[in-house]
Amino acid sequence: MADAMDVKVFVPAKDFQRSLDFYKALGWKQLWLADEKSLAELELADTRMYLQDFYVKDWAWNFMIHVTVDDIEEWESKAGTVAEQFGLKTNAIHDEGYALVTHIWDPSGVLIHFVKPKDSHDD
Repeated sequence: MADAMDVKVFVPAKDFQRSLDFYKALGWKQLWLADEKSLAELELADTRMYLQDFYVKDWAWNFMIHVTVDDIEEWESKAGTVAEQFGLKTNAIHDEGYALVTHIWDPSGVLIHFVKPKDSHDD
């Protein structure tokens, strides 16, 4: 069997431009934007995804992105700043057993988990 070369997810966007601005403010780099501005390829930590101008509430509200980080406090602060800028919500760092976690909801309701695994933080 041939090896897979890449995997990307398609992230829903209710308001494409607002979501694009949100992800860029949070640190994703825009690699490509379709001429009709309905699809963008974004990258964070050498991992890419497509942001698409397509929205179904039940799908968006159940879609999640898991981002492993080395400094959870820095990401909580960054997420808080971006949430304030976009009128969105976050939650405080909390222990979920396997990791320290903080969340931010994107403009379409997608839940982003910023996670610092327990084996990588000081107790």
